[in-house]
Amino acid sequence: MGEPTVDPRRKLAKLPTGSEVEITRPDGRTWHGILVPATEFSAENVVVLKLATGYNVGLAITERDVLTVIERARRPRTSKPSGPVAISPPPPATPWVALLTTGGTIASRVDYQTGGVKPVRDEREILESFPALDAEGPVRVVPVFERFSEDIVPSDWVALAEKIGESFRQGARGVVIAHGTDTMGYTAAALSFMVRDPPGPVVLVGAQRSPDRPSSDGFTNLPAAIHLARTGDLGEVVVVMHDGVSDDRFTIHRGSRVRKMHSSRRDAFESRNAPPLGHIEGKRIQLGSEARRPSGSPIRVDTRLDARAALVTYYPGLSPIRLRRFVRADRGLVLAGTGLGHVSRLHIRALRRLITNGLIVAMTTQCLGGGTDPFVYSTGRELVREGVVYLDDLLPETAYAKMLWALGQADDPARVRALLLEDIAGEFVHRRRLEGGP
Repeated sequence: MGEPTVDPRRKLAKLPTGSEVEITRPDGRTWHGILVPATEFSAENVVVLKLATGYNVGLAITERDVLTVIERARRPRTSKPSGPVAISPPPPATPWVALLTTGGTIASRVDYQTGGVKPVRDEREILESFPALDAEGPVRVVPVFERFSEDIVPSDWVALAEKIGESFRQGARGVVIAHGTDTMGYTAAALSFMVRDPPGPVVLVGAQRSPDRPSSDGFTNLPAAIHLARTGDLGEVVVVMHDGVSDDRFTIHRGSRVRKMHSSRRDAFESRNAPPLGHIEGKRIQLGSEARRPSGSPIRVDTRLDARAALVTYYPGLSPIRLRRFVRADRGLVLAGTGLGHVSRLHIRALRRLITNGLIVAMTTQCLGGGTDPFVYSTGRELVREGVVYLDDLLPETAYAKMLWALGQADDPARVRALLLEDIAGEFVHRRRLEGGP
């Protein structure tokens, strides 16, 4: 351990973010943590520490306090200019991870003028908030865009897929995408179809609480994602987020099977209708047999998407006229039907006309568990006869992303329907254990 300082306030002003320190009060109370950036509204003598629990604590330092420097951090390394940049990798012999940033809570700070959070706009801010990112090896931070996930559109999925391909072609061991959680399931699904045979993990990660808020989950989520990208024997798109209330256990979800299930919990994400691919606990990575290992084939990045599609959740009172208005300029429609995949019988004639005119209609369920089955009730049988494609247990967001991808691959409606039913990214699980079953 280092020597205690005589003037703690002056010493603190010279310490870089990320330094590990211990502060002892005259009454014997001790605080041990990592220096994180203070807000612009903090007094000069206030220091903010990230504790081992993930919580932040702000301390007003006086000359009577004792500061011990456990480990002094390096100054953050940044690349210029900020904003979208070409990847300039470390030497080829050094395994490195590409960190693509998009904004979102994990790369945000509290705006104390509005009380909300805003995306950071400088690479230095990211490295200051996560000072130990490159503890295991080089990490190249590549800002792609700066916005919250609700502002992300399909063309942004294309930009991310291209950056993923560029990263691997430059020699990255793995790719991590820092993404807002609200639409991360959509992005993960879309990238699962656009990025095929990656030579290493493609890991989406987010946070429910910004880095400078108490109990920020990004402080642990992001290092776990980078550890998986650097060392995991994985060749597909996944999402890594907290598992339960533990601070050091994380779940690895398949990108085509994951959904955000809670608006604010740290363990908000779940794999639906299938178990997760694995877990990370500390530095130990456990992958199940369903996880796709690197194939050894060259990476394929196909960014052909056609965004002329709609995702509509059926609800009581939805009229056929209103449904037709939703899809007036579209080539495809994903319906999130009730139960096993149903809509009102009033829609059958309207859907027949839309399909005859070239619209491709696919059906999934708005239920959070189980899948569709058109052959239980007469309504489903009639919809199948009219040409509706039933997508088993695909999540609505996965079905929507796949529809855009399939439309981009083919003009022929028959070919699009065939692609929708083909297992591309592990999105179909043909054997599903019933709840309560053996």
